[in-house]
Amino acid sequence: MGYKSDIEIAQSVEMQPITEIAKTAGIDEKYLEQYGKYKAKIDNSLLSDSTKENGKLILVTAITPTPAGEGKTTTTIGLADGMRKIGKNVMVALREPSLGPVFGVKGGAAGGGYAQVVPMEDINLHFTGDFHAIGAANNLLAAMLDNHIYHGNALNIDPRRITWKRCVDMNDRQLRFVADGLGGRVNGTPREDGYDITVASEIMAVFCLASDIEDLKRRLSNIIVGYTYDEKPVTAGDLKAVGAMAALLKDAIKPNLVQTLEGTPALVHGGPFANIAHGCNSVIATRMAMKLGDYAVTEAGFGADLGAEKFLDIKCRMAGLTPDAVVIVATIRALKMHGGLAKTELGEENLEALEKGLPNLLRHVSNIKNVYGLPSVVAVNRFPTDTDAEVELIIAKCRELGVNVVLSNVWAEGGNGGVELAKEVVRLCEEETPKFTFSYEDDLSLEEKIEAVVKKVYGGVGINILPAAKKELVKLEALGFVKCPVCIAKTQYSFSDDMTKLGAPEGFTVSVKNVKVSAGAGFVVVLTGDIMTMPGLPKVPAAEKIDVDANGVISGLF
Repeated sequence: MGYKSDIEIAQSVEMQPITEIAKTAGIDEKYLEQYGKYKAKIDNSLLSDSTKENGKLILVTAITPTPAGEGKTTTTIGLADGMRKIGKNVMVALREPSLGPVFGVKGGAAGGGYAQVVPMEDINLHFTGDFHAIGAANNLLAAMLDNHIYHGNALNIDPRRITWKRCVDMNDRQLRFVADGLGGRVNGTPREDGYDITVASEIMAVFCLASDIEDLKRRLSNIIVGYTYDEKPVTAGDLKAVGAMAALLKDAIKPNLVQTLEGTPALVHGGPFANIAHGCNSVIATRMAMKLGDYAVTEAGFGADLGAEKFLDIKCRMAGLTPDAVVIVATIRALKMHGGLAKTELGEENLEALEKGLPNLLRHVSNIKNVYGLPSVVAVNRFPTDTDAEVELIIAKCRELGVNVVLSNVWAEGGNGGVELAKEVVRLCEEETPKFTFSYEDDLSLEEKIEAVVKKVYGGVGINILPAAKKELVKLEALGFVKCPVCIAKTQYSFSDDMTKLGAPEGFTVSVKNVKVSAGAGFVVVLTGDIMTMPGLPKVPAAEKIDVDANGVISGLF
């Protein structure tokens, strides 16, 4: 068999009608809103109507990412398929991909090989329109804000202190900084403005943390869009924008049902940026997966220091969730890169480089076990170039921490390649009791919360708060945001705030450049570097290879 791309594999498998997938998941047809033959939305009333006990919650996270790749989404999907192979009732809950990365560098984000969710083209391109609805709600608020200023500015908003940006779900660096309202008085008030990518909009974070429509409206109402001339916050509620924004989101807030290549039911819903926001699918979809399945498998973006930390310290705190087990995904290739090897040298056995890179994995494992008190397993995504000696080294080092290692071959074999991992995850859920704790408590100051994450999770020695951030922290605490969790925006490529520090660096401090409140989402964003909220396209964008034929068949997505 010749090499098949992900999209060719996805197109070669015959999908089941979504009504059949709903039956597998135990969803009554009255809750199903079909979007064509293979996609549907599920009405949120299922959550309140169901009397079934919640299933076990499994989080899939990973080591610090490198260009060599880890395969977190692939593992999440393959694990769920593996659990079905051993007779378990399981649901997957994943994030929706953003169009920006699809057309930029990454290509699609629906798993890979024989562990994918389908229809992968639809999921990667528009899907059911959720992100468009979120962008429309964001831009309605922006339009109402500028319109308010144009018509007399009764709220006394200072145009120089507007914090709300417009958004578009595309990588477009040209829009990062714009001047608008030009062309004379009838065309608005001239000011500096800018665009974020839709997944970085606070509405995306609000959407993913809301528990229902009422909670969504409460959170939307709290969004701060700017400040008055006397430095008082102005909210979406003050602008009377909330009802209309919620109306735009009323269908989007229902989770989307699709399937894996092997017919496992999957919910794909929401997708905030994992370094600027909290990087997890919606609370509603996670709860629904737990309500429908005996096991719900979900993932969080980037390495465990970002995705898992935010999943546990923000999402679980707000939604009252406790994970039963955590899977930490690693590749030997990526660990050798952490040990200093160049990307071109990863195919050769190199135990020395692996030993040097292993502390990255071990710190993530230790954090899950010792900081958060959760049972875990390491899933090594096996590549053909990995040698037995390299695998044995990882197994031995993780055993010292009391954590098992399982080889995962889901990319090549689908659910069959995830059976061993499935058995270990089920064992963890049944035999181990989580002693779940957060990395910090609510009543600490914002500064103490940031310091706790840096010391306990990143392994740093402390923080250096720059003057602009210090001033903002004082202001936010005075405004009553001290009880909020912190959402630390930093590079995904290192435990530290310096992307060149691979492995498990020590002795570093993290510089806090600025902080801003996401009052609707309910967290304080801590900026430790130049985090891009509007990416650009690369020199050769993935978009150049994407095409569609006369029959509507898409190619080049991967």
